[in-house]
Amino acid sequence: MTFKEIKKIAEKKTIGIAGAGGLGSNSAVALARVGIGSLIIADFDIVTKENLNRQHYFCAQIGKKKVFALKENIFKINSDVKVFAHAIRLNPENIVKIFKKCNVIVEAFDDAGMKQMIIETVLGEMPDIPLVVGLGVAGWGNNNSIGFRQEGNLYICGDEKTEIADDIPPLAPRVGIVANMQANTVLEIILKGK
Repeated sequence: MTFKEIKKIAEKKTIGIAGAGGLGSNSAVALARVGIGSLIIADFDIVTKENLNRQHYFCAQIGKKKVFALKENIFKINSDVKVFAHAIRLNPENIVKIFKKCNVIVEAFDDAGMKQMIIETVLGEMPDIPLVVGLGVAGWGNNNSIGFRQEGNLYICGDEKTEIADDIPPLAPRVGIVANMQANTVLEIILKGK
């Protein structure tokens, strides 16, 4: 399949990004680069200096809402992508409302409780929409531990065990690998006809 053929399919798709941190910002950028038509991005947080070690933001964006800073960055990469930015803390009710028209949803939360909440909500309330999650992205090295598996409409990228801690921080290389695996999984799903 040529890039032109891929783009023709991708530009008709809408992808949800739940969380605009390391996984979400990098997945969104990768999807924008392949020509996704629309991105629906939701996050309540602001860009901080500490985010710059792994998230697709810049020093001049510190203090801005992540969703609006990410929208600016995506526009600089591909101005054809429609970005719908929601500066909101997600919960089971607004997840369904915000992401109901998506072809695929990318889960990109740091917090384990939020990950569980979106998995339960999407699988329970929107079971026909594939959900691509990132699980186990902290630290560095150990490339062979990063994997992929699928359970029905749940797609899991990461090592599934390395939780973020003070002595095992999330860093750009591993976060980027998993974020790009998520984007690659989205692309595979939509190119297969979802």
